[in-house]
Amino acid sequence: MTVMSNDRKYRRSTRSPLLPLKHDGYEPLEVGFGGASFSGAVFNLSTTIVGAGIMALPATVKQLGLIPGIIMIVLGAMLTESSIDMILRFGKASKSSTYSGVVADAFGGLGRTLIQMCIVINNLGMLIVYMIIIGDVLAGTLSDGVHHSGVMEKWLGQHWLTSRSFLLLLTTLLVFSPLISFKRVVHPIENELVDPTQMKSIVRTSLTLCSSVYIATSLFGVLLFGDQTLDDVLANFDGDLGIPYSSLLDDVVRVSYGIHLMLVFPIVFFSLRLNLDGLLFPYAIPIACDNKRFFLITAALMGFIFVGANFVPNIWDAFQFTGATAAIAVGFIFPAAIALRDTHGIATKNDRLKSWVMILLAVSCSTAAICSDIYSIFNFENEIGR
Repeated sequence: MTVMSNDRKYRRSTRSPLLPLKHDGYEPLEVGFGGASFSGAVFNLSTTIVGAGIMALPATVKQLGLIPGIIMIVLGAMLTESSIDMILRFGKASKSSTYSGVVADAFGGLGRTLIQMCIVINNLGMLIVYMIIIGDVLAGTLSDGVHHSGVMEKWLGQHWLTSRSFLLLLTTLLVFSPLISFKRVVHPIENELVDPTQMKSIVRTSLTLCSSVYIATSLFGVLLFGDQTLDDVLANFDGDLGIPYSSLLDDVVRVSYGIHLMLVFPIVFFSLRLNLDGLLFPYAIPIACDNKRFFLITAALMGFIFVGANFVPNIWDAFQFTGATAAIAVGFIFPAAIALRDTHGIATKNDRLKSWVMILLAVSCSTAAICSDIYSIFNFENEIGR
């Protein structure tokens, strides 16, 4: 049960930021921190953007074709930049320091609740995918009836110590649990910048960098594996690549990406925990000041993610669900709707045009993905029944 203060000045307003600013009433200013630099902000944003989806890009480009695939990556980056720009501009106009605050300004409490629900669903799905991929890297995976060995299985052989469940449990206890126990993680980038006016340039630089990484991964993945490119390209790195030190390269690629996901995990989890707490306890004192609530929410979320990673058949089930619903809503539908609502009268004609394009593409892609998922489910059931 949440402890509620009788003193109203300690209660959290529904418009107050879920992420803490440089200084609040609960924590002192950090000694020696003079503000985030441009390069540091770009690095932090880029490492958060590059997640699990990059491993599916080579197979996607293989299906679409090289040129159409690259065009789609560039188009996605352009729409994402427009989306973030809208959030930043309407955030300044509404004096809101969080995404949910901007939505609340445009659509009230119901809008805030909906965006927080979408963020929770999206981040939960994302973290389950991260843990599944980490399990694939460590313990191996099964693709099209072929077993692809994991690095621990390759190094130590097949036994209970290298089983998927045990390795994920070990990772949860030794890596995730300490990292997600921090009440503060990577400062909110815009709030901590030496020069906050750099935010637009930081976003553009990060998106350019990430798009270049996506294009390079797609290009070299397809060129390296051709028609043998698997849905999760990491699974391709379990055999002889036909180059010197092939085995070492296989291990370096898989282990380095697994470590990357382990380090990004607590940042995404931090946002998940704050949004879920804001959704469930909008008027309670900040979660960082309530140890019992902090522990219970953290334990419940981590337990759900662990169970999901062990029982969801593969990453594409989680990808399809979150990608076709919550991710599209958070990334494109809500920002476009905010611009079209235009409660402060700052939207330009170009903003409205971009907003309608984003909504049209988002709804079309979401509908196509959901229909494809439904068709795949019924088709699979029909094949089993034969």
